[in-house]
Amino acid sequence: MTDSPTALVIAPHPDDEVLGAGATIARLADAGFGVTVVAMCSDLPPLYPADVAPTVEAEARRAHALLGVEESVFLDLPSVEVSVGSVAALNGGLQEVVDRVRPSIVLAPFPDRHVDHKAAFEASMVVTRPRGTGLGMAVVAMYETVSETYWNAPGAEPQFVPSWNVDVTETIDRKIEAFGVYESQHQPFPGPRSVEALRALALFRGSQAGMEHAESFQIVRMSTGRTAQALRAIG
Repeated sequence: MTDSPTALVIAPHPDDEVLGAGATIARLADAGFGVTVVAMCSDLPPLYPADVAPTVEAEARRAHALLGVEESVFLDLPSVEVSVGSVAALNGGLQEVVDRVRPSIVLAPFPDRHVDHKAAFEASMVVTRPRGTGLGMAVVAMYETVSETYWNAPGAEPQFVPSWNVDVTETIDRKIEAFGVYESQHQPFPGPRSVEALRALALFRGSQAGMEHAESFQIVRMSTGRTAQALRAIG
């Protein structure tokens, strides 16, 4: 890793990072942040064909290159089974990345309908506690993932409530281009994982905050004093 400020984006699966924070990743990279993306789960045999995980990982690396990601990490935990596996393996693998990267900004998944998203969220909250490496984190925030985040049951499960809007007017096209690389994950419109839906969400979030395009996050923790330095470059 370099001596530049660092950001860590935690993705339950490859493509979640682009869906939820792709344009913000590009802004951070443009501002000089060393951005690391860690994808926790992979679609592994026997539940998935053997060629699925390598295909998606290759797509992820190409997408990350378009966004300016410095490092891509794949923990290769089994999709849809990670919540019943070893908590030590889940938290420990992520902690190793956090301790090495020492991020000032952490973007984590919102705990929505997908069981892997919930598990990744739980692990994220463990490794970002305000102790040890966590003391150097200026901002910890959750991103929304089109489809899964909107399938929660209102009142019975937590709802995504934006509290931080990032102006991504200059980088939304790179997000769309990066998602275009994830050919295996595309859905035709009106499917939520479509180019049209991603752009519509950015327009809607922007309209809520007086911007042309925005990505929205729900803040978990901000530390006064560190925040201004970490965020100055992206407004």
